[in-house]
Order: sequence, then C-alpha cells, then structure tokens
Amino acid sequence: MATSGTEFLRITDLHAFYGESHILHGVDLTVNRGEVVTLLGRNGSGRTTTLKSIMGLVGRRSGSIMVNGVEAVNLPPHAIARRGIGYCPEERGIFASLSCEENLLLPPPVASGGMELDEIYAMFPNLKERRASQGTRLSGGEQQMLAVARILRTGAKMLLLDEISEGLAPVIVQTLARMIRMLREKGFTIVMVEQNFRFAAPLADRFYVMEHGRIVEQFDAAQLEQKMGMLHEYLGV
Repeated sequence: MATSGTEFLRITDLHAFYGESHILHGVDLTVNRGEVVTLLGRNGSGRTTTLKSIMGLVGRRSGSIMVNGVEAVNLPPHAIARRGIGYCPEERGIFASLSCEENLLLPPPVASGGMELDEIYAMFPNLKERRASQGTRLSGGEQQMLAVARILRTGAKMLLLDEISEGLAPVIVQTLARMIRMLREKGFTIVMVEQNFRFAAPLADRFYVMEHGRIVEQFDAAQLEQKMGMLHEYLGV
C-alpha cells in the first residue's frame, strides 16, 4: 500500500471537453504518495482523457484537480509539470533523429531531485547499451523504457503512464513490471491506464473502473479476487 497517507492528487467533480464533446462527467479520485493506482475500463471509457486532463491537455475542464494541496485545474501544462507530474503518452514521443542519450537529455529539469544519467542507466541497462543508437533503431520495449526514463530526469515524482505494455512481447512486459516495482520502491507515485489486466493487476495498490466518463467502481488490491465478477462484466476479463 502507500508509503504515506498523504494525498499527492485529489480530483473532484472533473468534467473535460474536446470542443463540444463532453468526455468526463464528474470524475472523483485520489492518489496517495507512493501508490500505484490503475485506471481500468474499455476503450473510450475516459481513462486517457483523465490523464490528459490532469496535465491540462484537453480543450476545456472544470472541477478541481489538487496537486500537493494546490489547485491545478486552471494551470497550463508546463506549470503542472513543475508541480512534479510527468506524462508518458501511449505514442511515446521518441525523437527519431536523436540518439537514445540525446532523447534522454532533451527535456529540461522542471523540479528538483531528478535522476542523473548514471542512475537511469543503472535502472535501464538496455538504454546504456543503446545510448548512441537512433531513436528509430530502438525496439518497441526500448522506446517505452526511454519514454519513462526521460521523465525521471525532469524531477517528476508522479508518473502518468498510458498503456505502456501495449503491443510489446511478454518478456518486455515483465521488464516493465520490474521497472514499476523499482520506481515504487524509490518512492514514486504512479497512475497507470492499462488494457492489459494481467500486467496491471499484480502491480496496483488500488483500482478505479471507468465507464462512459465516470468512475463506476473503486477498490484496493486486497479486494481484487472478490471483484473479478464485476470486472468481467465491465471489462470482459
């Protein structure tokens, strides 16, 4: 469970819009410092929009997004990043013309306490081996590791991870699971959107289930077994 009871993030009555499309309909959730929280739901349920809303990457949002006790619902993305939140989108955003190490060094530090290159290479030995390789020459798993590692340099203490296991071989997915456990041991707070239930289930401290832009269920890891019938209904797992 969480290493501390203090809240890193509290979302209250969050509504989000893309143009005239109303996507989130009053989302409420909390994330405590040091937790791994997973958002479950079918495609189109609003999970990715929730992550983007936290970062200010939607057209319009209302409600409350408290980050370390500071209201962030009206802050621009760069100001939210400076509150210690890093976002890893599903498309990863690797710069093809830059080397692995150049990709790592590109984002500026936005908060204190970012990892040094040596620390990152100790956690991701694959990236050290491929540090001179172009971004496009990295495997899908290496690109995913790079996308996460790049955030760790910035000083972010909360990571928003969108479908990081998508399309990757099982052995790489296992490596990513080890990475998440290591990050939790180092005190990072993680919010994951995952379609791969088998990947997410053993890692999360708590789960939120979304449908039609709303939270419909929440429970902790100890309740997972008794919630499987409900999850089958909502997710087909």
